[in-house]
Amino acid sequence: MKKLLIIAAAAFMLVLLANPADAFAQCAMCRMQVENNVSSGESSIGAGLNKGILFLLTMPYLIFSVIAFFWYRHSRKENERRIQTTGYFRH
Repeated sequence: MKKLLIIAAAAFMLVLLANPADAFAQCAMCRMQVENNVSSGESSIGAGLNKGILFLLTMPYLIFSVIAFFWYRHSRKENERRIQTTGYFRH
């Protein structure tokens, strides 16, 4: 059951990260800034804003994934140590 939960969580994260079409949407203030810059002749700022939005979007998922990985690894080592010392396996 635990393995199925981990696989489901990984699949969900892959689906979220594999759909970049929604990630290129901009907030209202970003859109206004881009429109003002485009109307004054600057058109390169839009790509920078999109990259910034994607960076801000991926950082929480990356941090959560790293913490979850180390927590899982620590839990697995703790269970192996408990089995070796007591012979008791706790789910």
